[in-house]
Amino acid sequence: MSYAVLFPGQGSQTVGMLAAHSSPLIAQTFDEASDVLGWDLRRLVSEGPVEELNRTERTQPALLAADVALWRVWCARGVPHPIALAGHSLGEYSALVAAQSLGFADALKLVELRGQLMQAAVPEGVGGMAAVIGLDDAQIAALCAAYDGEGVLEAANYNSPGQVVLAGHAGAIEWVLANAKALGARMAVRVPMSVPSHCSLMREAAEQLHAKMLEVTVNAPVIPVLHNLDGQAGRGGDAIRAVLRDQLHQPVRWTQTIESLVAQGVGAFVECGPGKVLCGLNKRIAKSVPCQALEEPMGLEQAATILIGQ
Repeated sequence: MSYAVLFPGQGSQTVGMLAAHSSPLIAQTFDEASDVLGWDLRRLVSEGPVEELNRTERTQPALLAADVALWRVWCARGVPHPIALAGHSLGEYSALVAAQSLGFADALKLVELRGQLMQAAVPEGVGGMAAVIGLDDAQIAALCAAYDGEGVLEAANYNSPGQVVLAGHAGAIEWVLANAKALGARMAVRVPMSVPSHCSLMREAAEQLHAKMLEVTVNAPVIPVLHNLDGQAGRGGDAIRAVLRDQLHQPVRWTQTIESLVAQGVGAFVECGPGKVLCGLNKRIAKSVPCQALEEPMGLEQAATILIGQ
């Protein structure tokens, strides 16, 4: 069966993530990350505190390490190679590591810097994000256009049909929470992130990140990686650097990415990382294509059985 591997991003982290897996590859990967970063990532992931793990500059390398650790466990199971990879937001870096486009150490340092730049770009309390449920993309555009206050309000994540996350200044997000239902939404809820990702407020941070990327080796992926920016693959090093820059200040087009994978003949999805967020989104994007999360050993074995029959 042709399948694709999906890597989750920020928001899937928990203290103790992947603890159910007994493979030594998990601890080895966390220790490797700790050595690269110069702080005890393994201990933070295992013991917390949660407030420290949820700091953006800590969350991003911790989640990247968790995604890569589980990818290594998956590959060690002897499964066939997927026909494509994709990652949601931060998870795109995990996909590029899995595709041997980015080195693990380079990716760790990049995402740590990414988190630092994002937090510095918009001080805590100045920006925010809100998920809007029940509006199509055109209605989301109309909602954003209806905001006549000060500051930025933009679509940040097209997560699934009828579920779009908006980002911008705090006042604009408060307006969304107060007015979305009156404008036709089923509900609007605050996303617990102080950093308004994937909107124009991140443009300067994106340029600073890109400057650092120019110092990093980026190879052509050995497995196609579909990018958040447009759901397309097939790029070389310079183009990937540009995509990762633009990804930070433009929307994640996850619905488009999954639809593109289905159109390529993907018959199953595997979510490689903590949690089951992407499998949940896929139920609303591609209902007929199964998605199996690997966060628990039983899920990994079930997925392996489906793909290799043993």
